[in-house]
Amino acid sequence: MIDIYLLNLALTMAMFLVLIFRAWIELKNYQIMWREIGFRKTMELIRKVLRAERDSFLGVEGGRELYELLCKVFEVEAE
Repeated sequence: MIDIYLLNLALTMAMFLVLIFRAWIELKNYQIMWREIGFRKTMELIRKVLRAERDSFLGVEGGRELYELLCKVFEVEAE
């Protein structure tokens, strides 16, 4: 009789450990997604700044090369 209770307890503990492991994996996935969202926002801001300040880059010596390099690094289509 007591064997059934111990088996039930062991099964419950194993299920609890599996739930904890799954929650930990979900937390890691959430953290990765959160970083990716922040990275995308930063990249979009950099793209906007590069497009807006194109004339400032082109007005200085070596600015065209720098602008083209920055566009290549931040994946912005050079105009």
